[in-house]
Amino acid sequence: MDMVNIKINGMPLSVPKGSTVLEAARLAGIKIPTLCYLKEINEIGACRICMVEVKGARSLVTACVYPVNEGMEVFTNTPKVLEARRINLELVLSTHRKDCLSCVRSGNCELLQLCREYGVEDLHRFDGEMNEYELDTSAAHMVRDNSKCILCRRCAAVCAKNQGVGVIGPNERGFKTEIGCAFEEDLGKTTCVACGQCITVCPTGALYEKDATDKVRAAIADPEKVVLVQTAPSVRATLGECFGLPIGTDVEGKMVAALRRLGFDKVFDTDLAADFTIVEEANELVERVQNGGVLPMITSCSPGWVKYCEHYFPEMLPHLSSCKSPQQMFGALAKTWYAEKNGIDPKKIVSVSVMPCTAKKFELARNDQKAAGVPDVDISLTTRELARMIQRAGLDFVNLPDEDFDDPMGESTGAAVIFGATGGVMEAALRTAVETITGEELKTVEFTEVRGTEGIKEATYNVGGLEVNVAVASGTANAKKVLEMVKSGEKNYTFIEVMCCPGGCVNGGGQPQQPASVRNFVDLKALRAKALYDNDANKPVRKSHENPSLKKIYEEYFDGKPGSHKAHEVLHTTYVARNRF
Repeated sequence: MDMVNIKINGMPLSVPKGSTVLEAARLAGIKIPTLCYLKEINEIGACRICMVEVKGARSLVTACVYPVNEGMEVFTNTPKVLEARRINLELVLSTHRKDCLSCVRSGNCELLQLCREYGVEDLHRFDGEMNEYELDTSAAHMVRDNSKCILCRRCAAVCAKNQGVGVIGPNERGFKTEIGCAFEEDLGKTTCVACGQCITVCPTGALYEKDATDKVRAAIADPEKVVLVQTAPSVRATLGECFGLPIGTDVEGKMVAALRRLGFDKVFDTDLAADFTIVEEANELVERVQNGGVLPMITSCSPGWVKYCEHYFPEMLPHLSSCKSPQQMFGALAKTWYAEKNGIDPKKIVSVSVMPCTAKKFELARNDQKAAGVPDVDISLTTRELARMIQRAGLDFVNLPDEDFDDPMGESTGAAVIFGATGGVMEAALRTAVETITGEELKTVEFTEVRGTEGIKEATYNVGGLEVNVAVASGTANAKKVLEMVKSGEKNYTFIEVMCCPGGCVNGGGQPQQPASVRNFVDLKALRAKALYDNDANKPVRKSHENPSLKKIYEEYFDGKPGSHKAHEVLHTTYVARNRF
């Protein structure tokens, strides 16, 4: 690797050629503040917060896009630099609605944190004319409040580049510039896939999920209701971040304890439904392979991906597995098998999910999601919403004891828990499909070729003499690449896993928000995924079809086998082509 010699604040450094000043400073242990910058996604130097002095330059330069060169001398903390950053922050504040105490990002706002660091005391120094905006609440999953937008354009960049959707961007010009949809259309009327990636990268409270915590509290307080909660695989790997624990800490036991103390009647694990998803999906795949069905088969557990497919690739809908997502399967099981077994009227059950995903809020109202004649799931919370409920209830999360999920819908396998990482669904499905096809027990259950955080992964396996080509894509922009290769005939896959969010559910739109200073230099996806793979490795049962509770429910309710008529009525669904424009 070619290196160049520079100085930062008088300290000599040797850094890779092509580095920016921001990256070089990071190597030297020097933090340069940013607001708009997202590595490889939004490198535009727009916010001017990262200004530094370079010897010989005629003015201050933006560290995030300014390349280093041999002999360069950089100064990051001179009075001139600090004053420039402070003034830029004050200018940003001049058009920002400053109701910080009641803001959803209070205590976790990148703008407010920088104002503290740079001693911004006069919040009204440049006050003047303010643009007036109405909240956009048209989407099922989120709210957009442009009165708190700082025009960093992170949201537009992640929507266009990571997701390949691009339904938001800058409108108007100059002082009237705002982030919105084309022709000022409401977000809910566009082809937004509800992934929430824009929310995770927003530095302020301009974007946030629709909060349903009051509905949950009201249901818990209603003596006529039986309130059941399920938690998605990846939430146990991320919830701890909201309480200061290291990224990638598995807090499954504390999460269960917290939910129990919040008053839920039963605390269950979505992982049981993930096991059902795998068994039904593997059965469907085997049937398609053996009976000449539509191939490649594509997973259907990510509602953002399903919505994307319905909008952008409706001709590929026959390729989607007909399996409901684990969230919806769990709700369906709770209001059919569980309700009947316990003599509960399904109408009295309030089914609550805790998900890493904002698209789950949209999924609640999809057609064909009422196995018992009522919605499979009534309320879906994000990881962030659960954290706020825990904080508001005054629970000392870090010091809670570890507790176990309730039986029988809390029993799961290692295959289910890795659902939360890209490649996890594929690996879990292979563990079951291979044994189903060969009739032989796997000597090793790890399919490491489909692990990792790359956007597209491929592998080929010989299964009982059958060559099985698989692909894994995360982020709908990558899904588009894979689907285009399938349509053109360039690739011939048997099975494809698609996750809407880059890295899978561990990086979902409902997960804890980390500042850009972390996102740019820490591999969040890998650290969070590691917690799930470690959990899998420690499970006594690691194949979905060996889950004892799953076996029991099949025997009692689904005619003893996957793919039965009853299983299709309860656990499977349909899709619809949606308008692309």
